[in-house]
Amino acid sequence: MPMRKAHLVRLLPLASLVLAACSINAPKGPATSPTSPQWRDHEAKIKQLEHYQTRGSFAYISDKQKVYARFFWQQYTRDNYRLLLTNPLGSTEMELKVQSGVAQLTNNEGKKYTSNNPDEMIQKLTGMSIPLANLRLWMLGLPGDESDFTLDSQYRLSKVNYSQNGQQGTVVYQSYSDDVIPSLPNRLEMTEGDQRIKLKMDSWTLN
Repeated sequence: MPMRKAHLVRLLPLASLVLAACSINAPKGPATSPTSPQWRDHEAKIKQLEHYQTRGSFAYISDKQKVYARFFWQQYTRDNYRLLLTNPLGSTEMELKVQSGVAQLTNNEGKKYTSNNPDEMIQKLTGMSIPLANLRLWMLGLPGDESDFTLDSQYRLSKVNYSQNGQQGTVVYQSYSDDVIPSLPNRLEMTEGDQRIKLKMDSWTLN
């Protein structure tokens, strides 16, 4: 026997209440809050890393230029490191060494330049705006001084929103490597204004 329309109308509010109750009591996903103990534990393990190497591909894309290179990053101590950019033929395009707050850059002609501000020096000599102090932390999967960030389901950085020199920017983590412990990024993209920096880490070596 077909249900009368009046009965159906009276049942609709009840059905709505049941659905609402199911929604309220439904199990929620993992608590990937930046204050979660899982993230704090992961962050602490990364911060313990002082000696490491990574290599891969680098891309700098802006309205003014496009640069594609292979890169090698070697971290000697917390504040001393070396960055090498090479072309597809393996020739050095730029080598940057930072030690005790002093940066030395060697270009593809072998000329050396020294400064206590590596970001500014790279900007003047290559036209590329690379926030090295932040990028070397983002490369590890650390937010640095930024507090506006989100985590993935494994309590790793998924996205960082930042402000630098009046510009708003984002760092998006596209994938991670589980070949090392703790898990470290192997692909990320930074966007700020009209420029993008893409990093793909082919391997990590932790000493």
